[in-house]
Amino acid sequence: MELPAQPAPTPAWQTIHGELRRVVGESTYEIWLAALELKAWDGEVLLVQAPVATEAWVSTRFGRILETCARNILGAATRVVLASAAEEQTSEPHRSSKDAHEMRRAEAGMAGALNPRYSFEQFIIGDSNQLAHAASLAVAELPGQAYNPLFLYAPPGLGKTHLLHAIGNYVLAFGGGATIRYTTVEAFTNHFIAALGSKSLDRFKRSYRDADVLLVDDVQFLASKAKTEEEFFYTFNALYENGRQLVLTCDRLPRQLVAVEERLRERFESGLVADIRPPDHATRVTILRKRAALDRIAVADSAVFDLIADRVTSNVRTLEGALIRVVAHHSLTRRPIDVQLASAVLDSIDPTTSPRPTSIETIRATVAAHYQLSVDELVSSSRTARIAWPRQIAIHLTRELTDASLHAIGEAFGGRNHATVLHACKRVCARVAGEQEAASEIAELSALIVRRQADRDY
Repeated sequence: MELPAQPAPTPAWQTIHGELRRVVGESTYEIWLAALELKAWDGEVLLVQAPVATEAWVSTRFGRILETCARNILGAATRVVLASAAEEQTSEPHRSSKDAHEMRRAEAGMAGALNPRYSFEQFIIGDSNQLAHAASLAVAELPGQAYNPLFLYAPPGLGKTHLLHAIGNYVLAFGGGATIRYTTVEAFTNHFIAALGSKSLDRFKRSYRDADVLLVDDVQFLASKAKTEEEFFYTFNALYENGRQLVLTCDRLPRQLVAVEERLRERFESGLVADIRPPDHATRVTILRKRAALDRIAVADSAVFDLIADRVTSNVRTLEGALIRVVAHHSLTRRPIDVQLASAVLDSIDPTTSPRPTSIETIRATVAAHYQLSVDELVSSSRTARIAWPRQIAIHLTRELTDASLHAIGEAFGGRNHATVLHACKRVCARVAGEQEAASEIAELSALIVRRQADRDY
């Protein structure tokens, strides 16, 4: 295939990737679309290359989405042409049997590819993720011997998937031929259903149970999938009993997966559970500098990084997205990348006008939903542990996030007096000081409440 000579602007291609991630969701993007590479752009036709193993699946399932996202960024006349790597290998007119097998796997929705950009070298370490990084590196260096299973949990956008891919990439490079298997629960489920339909369960089981390292993303989606959950349980046991390494990611703690069978929750907790919290300001600045260096973005004024880090605080993905938006505006308008441009771009997506105070209603609803309670249960007189602890958390967060008086807080939680409110706050503070798990739980809920309040204001 003859390629156009003029490449598309890198920031525009990055923006297309960001749009794809937003449209299809994080897990699907990482499995099928993150590895897409730009080959050429002639002002009308965008030539995109997919890996051989996934090209047919991407073309069939995501061709229209890819073209829509490209048109949103580059204009309505844009056409997308998908070229596989095999088209450039003229010395190999036919794919090997291995390539054909990989293609069949991809078309069946089985395995996802590891993203080579997700490495330990590209992961920025800070106080919020130090334990998770160290544990992941130890697992990569000694699969099946360090921490098994390793369970990484964090809200979306803080680096769980990055570490998962980094483990896989490290073992591929230095593991002496160890077999890596990366999947999401969604892909595992689709593969399982396809195996049932084609009566190929034995091949399905071998494809996972023969792996030396199994990496599973988003295990929270096992909830309410009884057959898949049972098969995953047996797969987990088979690997664990044979000394194979398992690494799992989730957006909550194992004990919070109330819709997942207890026997699975117990196995998730049997190894090391490591959390990732939102990064502090210094870590956010370092992440932005690293991303700029990786994408060869010249930012002369370092105050730009500080400004973005001040405005985007809870999510690494959003943080990097803000930088990409600034660079895209620079590319389109030719304005220098300075504080003025960054402020204008950030104001357009997140105005700095003072938001309304967080409402007690938002706090009660968010905490109740998180613990699968109704608001009526949360404010009831019940003293069962299932309700009492979430209620104390909600009272503590109400005092932290609002200006409500002790009397007003007590009234909002079933007419309790100020002494009961103070007792709840003291108990939560004591657990936060002594238990890292409780501290992470409170931080996660606080960030979720702030986001929901902002969404309602918007």
